[in-house]
Amino acid sequence: MSSDPWGRVDETGTVYVRTADGEKIVGSWQAGTPEEALAYFERKYQGLVVEIDLLERRVKTTDLSAKDAQAAIGHLREQIVEHHAVGDLEALAKRLDALVEVVDKRREERKVERAKQHDEARRAKEELVAEAEELAASEQWRSAGERLRALVDTWKGLPRLDRKSDDELWHRFSHARSAFSKRRKAHFASLDAQREEARKAKEQLVAEAESLSGSTDWGPTAARYRELMTQWKAAGRAQREAEDDLWNRFRGAQDVFFAARSGVFAERDAEQTENLKLKEELAAEAEKLVPVTDLKAARAAFRSLNERWEAVGHVPRDARARVEGRMHAVERAMQESEEAEWRRTNPEARARAAGLTGQLQAAVDKLRGQIDAARAAGNNSRADKLSKELEGRQALLDQALKGLEEFGG
Repeated sequence: MSSDPWGRVDETGTVYVRTADGEKIVGSWQAGTPEEALAYFERKYQGLVVEIDLLERRVKTTDLSAKDAQAAIGHLREQIVEHHAVGDLEALAKRLDALVEVVDKRREERKVERAKQHDEARRAKEELVAEAEELAASEQWRSAGERLRALVDTWKGLPRLDRKSDDELWHRFSHARSAFSKRRKAHFASLDAQREEARKAKEQLVAEAESLSGSTDWGPTAARYRELMTQWKAAGRAQREAEDDLWNRFRGAQDVFFAARSGVFAERDAEQTENLKLKEELAAEAEKLVPVTDLKAARAAFRSLNERWEAVGHVPRDARARVEGRMHAVERAMQESEEAEWRRTNPEARARAAGLTGQLQAAVDKLRGQIDAARAAGNNSRADKLSKELEGRQALLDQALKGLEEFGG
């Protein structure tokens, strides 16, 4: 018979293992020595030890599920209970009991964690739904559409809730997306209709612009083109392809007209610049007639210059007032000379001037006599008053005398 601290083999080849409840039969061994029998079942015990070691590591270091861990523990416990190994089976049973506690604890932790994740997922989905419902009323079609698509991707990455809660939240989320899509579709349908109306309106504007491109009625046509441009801006945008094509035609028609007008205006400007040079020469020649010494000769010379002036034609607008002002100044000088000559040679005017001078002279002489009399009588107050009146009459007399001199004295 052979034995060790945890087992023995009797003379019949039966192998026993020692437990707290007494010896238990492990099996029988007929093929070799008792030592070999014990060694065999001791190796089976070591195999159990290795399996338990591995299971402990898996439970502690991997995400092995509680269900799988419990199945593995049950399988090992069956082997211990069936006593198919020689060794400290009670110690192995205790290790399994301790492992059960670890698994149960981890299961509770995972249950709490799942509950926490569930609550977080619910809050996250509720926030997604709230944002989606807010975006459903947005008119920022592009950015809101992109954000809704991003929300769908975020939703897909979140854990599922219980079926009822998940379905209710998804229904609200999906309804918000559908409402936004429906509004966006209606908006763009309306926009398409507006763009079609704009296209029709702009086609009419283009037709008129092209019909005007050959006009030589420069002023009214340019004004009409400005009106057409105002109407173009007010018409709104057509579809992109149509808009570009219509604009190119519209702008092209204007370019044809304004290029032709610019050519004509350039030619006219060159002509008017030459006219300005000629009129400046005539103005300089006219200015030499002032001051007027021989009115008759000056009048004849000015008439000749004026006839040549009228024959020259238009000058640039910005120079017109300046150069015409020079001729007008000469013309005013001629008129003033004519008026002075008329006054000098008009007998009736001379007689009236002489009569007025005589009257003023008599009034002055009378006032002087009254002043002398007042002072002789000692009435200085009256004399001072009459002296002030005399000053006014004397000024009038001086002016009248000067006028009379213009008539040749």
